Amino acid sequence: MTTERVPQSYSTADPSEAFNTKAVTPARGLSLRAVLLGLLLTIPATFWTTVIEVRWYSLDGTCLPLFIMPIFFLFWLVLLNRGLKSLKPGWALSQQELLLVYIILVVGTVMAAHDMLQNLFGSIGHASYFATPENHWKTLFFPLLPNFWLVRDPVALKGFYRGDVSPYDPHYWVPFIAPLFWWLLFIGTLIGICLCLNVLIRTRWSGHERLAFPIVELPVALTSHPQTAASDLLASRAMWAGFLLAAILDLINGMHNLYPSWPFIPILKLYNIGQYFTSRPWNAIRDTNISMYPFAIGLAYFVPLDLSFSCWFFFVARKLFQVFGAITGLDGPGSGGFPYFPQQASGAWIAWGLTVVWALRGQFRHAWRVAFQREPLNPLEEPEMVRHYRGAFFGLAIGTMILAIYSWRINLSPWVAILFFGLYFLLAITITRARAELGTPHEIYFVNPRLILVTLFGSQTLGAQNLTDLSVMYWFNRGYRCHPMPNQLEAMRMGEMARIRQSAIITTLVIAFVWGALVACWANIHVTFTNGATAKCIGFKVWVGGESYNNLQQWLQTPARVDIRQISYLIGGFLLVLFLRLMRGAFLWWPFHPAGYALAVSFAMDYFWFCFFIAWLVKFFLVRAGGMKAYQAAIPFFLGLILGDYVMGASWALFGAYNHLQAYKIYI
Repeated sequence: MTTERVPQSYSTADPSEAFNTKAVTPARGLSLRAVLLGLLLTIPATFWTTVIEVRWYSLDGTCLPLFIMPIFFLFWLVLLNRGLKSLKPGWALSQQELLLVYIILVVGTVMAAHDMLQNLFGSIGHASYFATPENHWKTLFFPLLPNFWLVRDPVALKGFYRGDVSPYDPHYWVPFIAPLFWWLLFIGTLIGICLCLNVLIRTRWSGHERLAFPIVELPVALTSHPQTAASDLLASRAMWAGFLLAAILDLINGMHNLYPSWPFIPILKLYNIGQYFTSRPWNAIRDTNISMYPFAIGLAYFVPLDLSFSCWFFFVARKLFQVFGAITGLDGPGSGGFPYFPQQASGAWIAWGLTVVWALRGQFRHAWRVAFQREPLNPLEEPEMVRHYRGAFFGLAIGTMILAIYSWRINLSPWVAILFFGLYFLLAITITRARAELGTPHEIYFVNPRLILVTLFGSQTLGAQNLTDLSVMYWFNRGYRCHPMPNQLEAMRMGEMARIRQSAIITTLVIAFVWGALVACWANIHVTFTNGATAKCIGFKVWVGGESYNNLQQWLQTPARVDIRQISYLIGGFLLVLFLRLMRGAFLWWPFHPAGYALAVSFAMDYFWFCFFIAWLVKFFLVRAGGMKAYQAAIPFFLGLILGDYVMGASWALFGAYNHLQAYKIYI
């Protein structure tokens, strides 16, 4: 199985022309009306995302690689724009403007998402509010906390967690201002460094390697202004067939959620097949779910065959490994954590990341020489890249200095800071590669720098101060489902395809971050003070603070020592990925992608493995029977599956929030 490129059937420009500086259509700059419209739409989009995910927990739209709410807004905006074009053609938005609006909505959604500011609000006051005489937090680690990052005011915290107070009463929101300012400056530095890295690696991945970027398929296809009906996604019968199929399935299950007498389709999401395995050793897989999410099948259709095969294959192999452990007794008392998935996943992602960064060494060297030694640009680089490369290196230097100041301010040991931020950015680059090449979900809950450092060195070697600092920072490196870096690179790729100048994309990303962060802070403060974080907010991320400080308490009271078995499994995961990478490079027939193993053992495939199996099976037989022509013909149908599932899912979520109930969720 070879890695095929995803055809850009509905884009306005051929991918090969995206880097052609002599293209007939010149690249366009920033559109003021598009930016203003995007900033305006960010307010309702962010507010509804927060209401839906924090108050009602009725849509996990920011857990997915392609966010639901921006696609929902874009779909209706495109329909309105087409109507406007028929009435007032001069007023209609171009594809470039529509994509700029979409990019701003995506960035705003990132800031309001599960693993970003929602998590921050779940931990910013947790230590003070949940400290009790029984857990001894005040004596264990309170003297070590970086107080400038935390809310300690009891009145503000009481209003935050219990609710039923005015979010605009200064007694409640003022104590949040200083901690949020310092956090936003810190997280802005991380996001800025990610943006600089993307500037340096973009042409390598998008131009030279021509990665597929499956996530950009739907927004580019939606916003295109085709010259013929054959290339118009919204005029495609196959697209509407997929759209209606997904929407009808969601309608049936959504109505069942309201009226239990309605029929229900259980295998659509989280149907536990493990319930049928009750005797040992097969009961080791008793928590195995299958799902047939239409959007996930649609997204997986664009994943290269070898990767989609590897994802479901290694997930099945992971389950069989658990059965093997039950047969041999490896999972018995005193096993110390068998099957050691966090350690396997950590080793796998570190190995994958190192191979990715190693492959980029030539690009980093070239970018440095272009920026400071006047090396000529290659044919795939725009003239403005000299300035961009230089700015990226200066940005990396400034960002590193700010992180060093923060590390000094919270008394984080230099060696721990280097390893922590090194692992964070290594994972950021690897996740971005996964999205650009494969488009897969990347909830790698088992892999985070804090756990890796405790596994490698033990809690006593790290020390109480370092453990406390790592726990306070745990919220932004817990799951990575909505990591900013891949969204930035996808925005750049959409700019290339629609011929928008990269300087305009970068400016848009910066503006959208600042505005999106402010709007997300307001939305979280409004929703939580009104409803109460632990009173009425069904989906509030209180467990993030619990994971942060409960584990810290455990490590301080019962130190975690270096376990040779954990280290062995970490090394095993590391070596297996290197082996798969070497075999993949040496033999074209080799069917296993190293990313498949890394994703399968790190929780990323738990919800999606069966969707990947279905998409792989359909795509495999389509390509075998009709070649790439059949594959291309089916693209609109699978785009329709995504769009129909997203539009109906967002509609149910909005319906539930409007009617003050928890409506049907299309995911989880």
